Amino acid sequence: MNKMSNKNTFDVIIIGGGPGGYIAAIRAAQLGKKVAVVEKNALGGICLNWGCIPTKALLRSAEILHLVKNAGQFGIQISDHSVDFKAVIKRSRSIARRFSKGIEYLLKKNNITHIHGRGVLKSPVEIEVMGNDGDVTTYSTKNVIIATGARNKNIPNLAPDGDRIISFREAMVLEEIPTSMIIVGAGAIGVEFASLYREFGTEIHLVEMLPIILPVEDEEISTLLENSFKKRGIRVYTSTTVNRIESAEDRVEIRLISGDKTEVLSGDTVLMAVGFQGNIENIGLAKVGIQVKDGWIKTNQFYETSVKGIYSIGDVIGPPWLAHVASAEGKVAAEHISDKKPQPIDYNNVPSCTYCRPQVASVGLTEKQALDKGFDIKVGRFPFRADGKAVSMGDSEGFVKIIFDARRRTILGCHIIGPEATELIMEVVTARSSETTVDEFLRIIHAHPTLSEAIFEAAEDAFGKAIHI
Repeated sequence: MNKMSNKNTFDVIIIGGGPGGYIAAIRAAQLGKKVAVVEKNALGGICLNWGCIPTKALLRSAEILHLVKNAGQFGIQISDHSVDFKAVIKRSRSIARRFSKGIEYLLKKNNITHIHGRGVLKSPVEIEVMGNDGDVTTYSTKNVIIATGARNKNIPNLAPDGDRIISFREAMVLEEIPTSMIIVGAGAIGVEFASLYREFGTEIHLVEMLPIILPVEDEEISTLLENSFKKRGIRVYTSTTVNRIESAEDRVEIRLISGDKTEVLSGDTVLMAVGFQGNIENIGLAKVGIQVKDGWIKTNQFYETSVKGIYSIGDVIGPPWLAHVASAEGKVAAEHISDKKPQPIDYNNVPSCTYCRPQVASVGLTEKQALDKGFDIKVGRFPFRADGKAVSMGDSEGFVKIIFDARRRTILGCHIIGPEATELIMEVVTARSSETTVDEFLRIIHAHPTLSEAIFEAAEDAFGKAIHI
């Protein structure tokens, strides 16, 4: 090994500057490590630049448009309005750039070196980086954290072309509102874009191969969301597969198969939203002997790979593909490297959030999962139409559903569809983390009027104590 200069030698090098990588870097630096982050693109990864943050900015514009269109019910008359879609996109991109710059500041604040380029493992202690200028530099390190993320999953013969057949990246920066859009995949990404573009007037066709949309959620929640979407004019196709996509100059046709029925749809564009695949190629995994299974890097509970001293976190190690999970994994990896004996993550208490309208959020087991596991359960529900704050807001669609272990009286799962569901879910995440029983939960006084009262009332309903239903 060539002798390295001190400036090219680190305690920890992280390959990837997304929500897993930069969090791991900062935590390692806080623990006294000399740290570098290798990232060829903007800091923040997919989440900050092309996912979590900019999509929420777009969805906020859709929420404002919805309020404007329905202002009359609040006694506010808006006789005319228009949409400047280029300005909507510009705002979203500006917010993404702002937060990427913020991460640059955080790295500098914590004396972390940002190495611009593409990193490849040359050995367990060496990283070769090809800079954006084409120059190659070798860095030495005691530990490596791989945080290269994932990308849109491609189906053979149905891959996006960036024109008529697009991925979520192109969907975020369209130059104009499409007249019609066919969305393949009704997971979180698919339903968020369906909700977004429908608000802007696009004719939406939402295709899902499984029997329900948002298939990882509780069936009652998914059913209500599907009904809500249909009321908004979104065409939903479940238990349906895509057989063929043909792109022309001004239209795209997609052939659907559902049972023995075949249907051909035509639209301006097709958005492929069928999942992710890990960015494991050409980063030197095989060269150093890192084990991969089903396209994902294998790790232990502290995210160390099959090669001692090399860790991996975030989307590249497989589902759940959530930014907050990647960040939590990054902290655990950094603390394990620093001999701080971190606690393993409890993946059973990770919140899932979908920011469509109405919002969907959940934690823990669905009702079916709880029954399949043999639990004796009690289930409580409370509709937002009976919640004073929700009705006052003019946003009372949906309900809270809580599933309890009848014997231990602890919360097995909670599922919310409705206003600010993605904020409300954290109350239940916290309660589950502390193993709060229903008796302890019901002693907590919730402020009135608030949306959180719906969680309290759902818990009361499970044990026959509900007041307002």
